[in-house]
Amino acid sequence: MQDIPVWENVDFEQFHNEIVPLNKPALIKSLVSDWPSVTAAKQSSDSLVKLLKKFDSDAVISALVGKPDINGRFFYSDDLTDLNFQRVQVTLTIGLERLLAIQDDPNPHAIALQAIPLSQVLPTFKAHHPLPLLGASIEPTMWVGNRATVAPHYDIHDNIACVVAGSRKFTLFPPQQINNLYPGPMLNAPGGVPVSMVDINDPDLDLYPNYATASQTGFQATLQPGDAVYIPALWWHGVESLESLNILVNYWWGGDTDSKISPNDSLMHSIMSIANLDADKRQAWQHFFNYYVFKTMDDPTAHLPPNLKDLVSQLTPEQEADIRNFLIQQLK
Repeated sequence: MQDIPVWENVDFEQFHNEIVPLNKPALIKSLVSDWPSVTAAKQSSDSLVKLLKKFDSDAVISALVGKPDINGRFFYSDDLTDLNFQRVQVTLTIGLERLLAIQDDPNPHAIALQAIPLSQVLPTFKAHHPLPLLGASIEPTMWVGNRATVAPHYDIHDNIACVVAGSRKFTLFPPQQINNLYPGPMLNAPGGVPVSMVDINDPDLDLYPNYATASQTGFQATLQPGDAVYIPALWWHGVESLESLNILVNYWWGGDTDSKISPNDSLMHSIMSIANLDADKRQAWQHFFNYYVFKTMDDPTAHLPPNLKDLVSQLTPEQEADIRNFLIQQLK
């Protein structure tokens, strides 16, 4: 494993002009060390929980709860048809109080409050916790839990993840390592996208021998409160929360177009329509995708009128609506 490259004193221009174009992970030290929640966390868990409870809207959110025997590893069930944890509905305050109550338990249940929309749950958080690297329109999401491990998975958006409390170990792999990470099933995935079958803390190289190659390309770092990590879209990342109370705030942006059609949905559609064709037909479709989608061949618009409104160039809003409706009808 390589260390994630470290950057310090990063401002908006440096982030977008120097870091993002590299399309590699970056550890940004002390990016949010002046946040009130980080200051409170450095005092004590009680101080942080008291601060957050003060602004809780009491909105109901989802919590993952796993029995002690999963050892904090939120994952598939043994037969890969389900998950090894349950979902319950709580408020943030209830979740935080429960985490404080079991923080000294040597064998606790694993608890994770994931993807908390702060605009609904802590509506004043954003105003007191600015992120200087992104525009104000990008909304923050919070992740709360005790000691737990999330298997390597990918996001379809770029991501900045900021540690508020506890410490988190991030392990990242480039997108092209997908085959060496042995993705699990797409349905019933723990977080909505498939996760690596490899336990990266104890890899079984008899079952997953290609992981040895992936590990040589991986990046790793442990973040402390105030630190942040930039994770480019589609980079696989596993996250290990190392303390009895861990809180992270992240920001997703980019990764899609004005059409708002998710690339991940397109991937699923393509798997269903193309993946099981015979080899010759798959290869033929690969040429079409290379030409129209990945644009690794000639420019598909070079021989067309420059102002043509078409799927391969630029659609009018009316055309886009017609195509969307057409696809909806086809899927029916």
